[in-house]
Order: sequence, then C-alpha cells, then structure tokens
Amino acid sequence: MAEAWHWITQLGNSKIVALLLFFGTFVGILWYVFTNKQRSERLETYKYMPFQDDEDGDTENKAVTDDERN
Repeated sequence: MAEAWHWITQLGNSKIVALLLFFGTFVGILWYVFTNKQRSERLETYKYMPFQDDEDGDTENKAVTDDERN
C-alpha cells in the first residue's frame, strides 16, 4: 500500500491518475445526460429556449406599457 501511495504522489504519475479520474468523470456525465430517453427529449426542447424568451419578454413589455397608460 505504501508503495502505491508513493507511486501516485510522484509528480509524473499523479498527472496520469488525475487524467484518468477527470476522464472517467467526463464519460460518466455524458452517459448520465444522454442515456435516459426522457432526459434527452427534455434537452432537445431546450434548444428553443432563446426563441421562447423573446416571446415572453414581449408580453412582459406590453403588460408594463398597458399599466403605464392607465
């Protein structure tokens, strides 16, 4: 166990361990996001969010102008 810890704490070897940990985390996140059918359908609907925000913003601006007129 002590030899393994000494191997990991060496600067050249710790970079490899960190790379493997980050790569494993990255693959895990991708798997989590894209494997569930419901989640992927929900993510597909998010691509229309900028267009929906413009429509919502226009109605809010109209409501404010209507309130100011009264």
